[in-house]
Amino acid sequence: MKIVQSNKLFGLFVIVFMIIGIQSNAQEKIAVVYLSRTENTEAVAKLIQEKVGGNLIALEKQDPYPENYQEIVAQVDRENEEGYLPPLKTKIENLKDYDILFVGFPTWDMQMPPPMKSFLTENDLSGKTVIPFNTNAGFGVGQGFDQLRELCPDSKILKGFSVEGGYEKKGVLLAIKGERKEKVEDQVITWLTSIGLLEKS
Repeated sequence: MKIVQSNKLFGLFVIVFMIIGIQSNAQEKIAVVYLSRTENTEAVAKLIQEKVGGNLIALEKQDPYPENYQEIVAQVDRENEEGYLPPLKTKIENLKDYDILFVGFPTWDMQMPPPMKSFLTENDLSGKTVIPFNTNAGFGVGQGFDQLRELCPDSKILKGFSVEGGYEKKGVLLAIKGERKEKVEDQVITWLTSIGLLEKS
């Protein structure tokens, strides 16, 4: 009798570990890559990860941008005019292992920030599903999603998500918090459901 119970327990443990392993493997196939200055894009990235799993990966430049708002605006303007792609500190060694990449960024100069352009230029996302998301000061995504499509010509691009975040020019930094975060969470759930990554409740 004890031997039978032991075998049943062993079998149960095997099933549990198999389920955990399957879930882990599924999560490892998703990466949520994001660039965030005022933590609003990061807040959305974390909401996405909470809903679909995967690994959060924050992009960082080798040389950080200035803290001063006017200085960073001037630098980004120059980089966009010159087509300069700033070197990244962040390297994703196992990028080939991911099937789905969420790519998140704020709107800067009404387009995609230069560091995200660097990431999409340096890395071949051919054959992967790429899902953009964006935060902005109320003026929309600008050219950002169009630029992503241009930089990922051989990827499957799903419908993106864009939401108002902070307004750094007016001193409003992290805006996606508290009640506002709860509303954005509902919007994220609706979006993820619409693109088939969450089941309808």
